[in-house]
Amino acid sequence: MRTSSGHVARGAVLAIAVVSMFGALAHADGEAKLLAPSGTLRVGIYPGSPTSMVTDAAGKPHGLAYDLGGELANRLGVPIDYVRFQRVADIVTAIHDGQVDFTVTNATPARANEVSFSQPVLAIELGYLVPVNSPIGKIEDIDKPGVKIGVTKGSTSERTLPAKFKNATIVPAESVKIAIAMFGRGEIDLYATNKPTLFEMSDQMPGAKILDGNWGAEHMAIAIPKGRESALPLLNSFVAEEQSSGALDTIQQQAGLRGATKANRAGPHRSIARVRAAGLPASRRG
Repeated sequence: MRTSSGHVARGAVLAIAVVSMFGALAHADGEAKLLAPSGTLRVGIYPGSPTSMVTDAAGKPHGLAYDLGGELANRLGVPIDYVRFQRVADIVTAIHDGQVDFTVTNATPARANEVSFSQPVLAIELGYLVPVNSPIGKIEDIDKPGVKIGVTKGSTSERTLPAKFKNATIVPAESVKIAIAMFGRGEIDLYATNKPTLFEMSDQMPGAKILDGNWGAEHMAIAIPKGRESALPLLNSFVAEEQSSGALDTIQQQAGLRGATKANRAGPHRSIARVRAAGLPASRRG
């Protein structure tokens, strides 16, 4: 009887283990189908910014969106497809249209109308880059007639800065790479975006410098298509694990991401709520 009872007990434990295993697999499969319904996690990236994708001296790609996308695909057990765009605004549109599953971008109220966001991954300062021998030495020197401020077309900077400057002119650039060439042709006098991108640009512009101070901050978060909000608890857990394990620090170091600060978990969501409650246009902030 003892032997029989022992076999029954072991059998019950085995049965529970098998059921638990299949339950976990089914749960993981459900998460994968929700976040990557095509069977592949399509990650939107654009070159030139460590918040998205850059390449190191050996030609290996790194970046916040690039590497976090890879980490999430591994967790879901699905292959990954990196989809390249010229600028982040195009990625947001592609996510809205269901052509891309994942990226990391500034969680502004305007973008929250188009995509759904996780809790913040990290915060980064916004600043200005001036070329060598520029007469602009501080932020107070910018708002003058004839000064041309370069911004990325479709970016938060393009929407926000016209309200800050009454005399200077905002000049959109198709991409960061094109903006660097615009400096050489005298088409812009400075460039405004997040500091990690400005540091990346300055590495390619000898003598260029980032002005002291900032004109705001971006709260970087994972963006996914609307309609997949049931996946947000998983994404928030994923973000928290990346932060607490040190994996996020490693990603930042490998991408050469400079100008980042610790994220406030409630940052963009609380700000979005305040803007909407006040009845202000979503495009006024970010």
